[in-house]
Amino acid sequence: MPRIRGAPVALHTLTPEKLMAVKFQDYYETLGVARTATQDEIQRAYRKLARKYHPDVNKEKGAEAQFKKVTEAYEVLSDPEKRKRYNELGENWKAGQEFTPPPGWEQRFRRGHPGTGNGSGQQFHFEGGDFSDFFESFFGGSRGGGSRGGFDFEEMLGSRGAGRSAARQGQNVEADIMITLEEAYRGTSRQLTLRTPDGKTRTLTIKVPPGTLDGQTIRVAGQGSPGIGGAPAGDLLLHVRLAEDPRFRVDGRNLTIPVHVAPWEAALGAKVPVRTLDGELTVTIPPGSQSGQKLRIKGKGLPGRGSAEPGDLFAQVKIVVPKTLTDRERELFEELKKETKFDPRT
Repeated sequence: MPRIRGAPVALHTLTPEKLMAVKFQDYYETLGVARTATQDEIQRAYRKLARKYHPDVNKEKGAEAQFKKVTEAYEVLSDPEKRKRYNELGENWKAGQEFTPPPGWEQRFRRGHPGTGNGSGQQFHFEGGDFSDFFESFFGGSRGGGSRGGFDFEEMLGSRGAGRSAARQGQNVEADIMITLEEAYRGTSRQLTLRTPDGKTRTLTIKVPPGTLDGQTIRVAGQGSPGIGGAPAGDLLLHVRLAEDPRFRVDGRNLTIPVHVAPWEAALGAKVPVRTLDGELTVTIPPGSQSGQKLRIKGKGLPGRGSAEPGDLFAQVKIVVPKTLTDRERELFEELKKETKFDPRT
């Protein structure tokens, strides 16, 4: 089954000759890591940059675009299979350098080009977007059949067997769309512009309902490749990818966020503010709370869908001590040290 990756799906007239001169971003340079970086180093670099450029944290112009670039780079380099294919495109390129495909890539990209004597020369067209979207999509391989090394465009367009009399339903077309945690919480939409070989275009507005989780699939009936001999078209299958959020840890519909408290707040109890995806609320820290302890806030995770219940938000206590002390603070801690019989190691 043909597969296109990227969000939104974008199609632009890309022939191998044009691709020879297309420039793309260096994902390693985007994350600021070496090509030999380990998966842990790539993850640490992403988290650092995601915190720096996240739209909720950084309001500067261009921060959101940089956040998307960082997320795109992480999506490729964090997947060993995608990273391997990315590296196979050449070891001597740098950001901004022209793209030189590996041997045989042109044949995988275009089949049946006029002059080859083996086809009609149909091409798939991408409207909008930039080359990095298409470049990343090349690594996505295919699902449910087809080569993992690239797209089979003739198969996607239904050109194979076009001369046969038997009707055949169009194939499904798959694509990945990436959404943020906020979009998963509130819902969002994506515009997809598809262009067919006859030059016609159609724009689809795809709604992503609130509570959509990572890995779920949105099916758009009849928007896949056209059928043969009057048979119906296939469907468009959009596989949702949830971008990693530096503030929350996601487990299904449940969310966990660290809550920093002072030693005396943990010992005596306190009321502290906790940020949720729906605004700020106050949480009561019970006396004697321990570092790592989780406080459940029911229903403040990701929304439910269908019969699924909303998830919960867990505020995880993290005790933080002052890095520096005033003379009076030191005096009080020394006094506490003398008075207390508490031994944290027993």
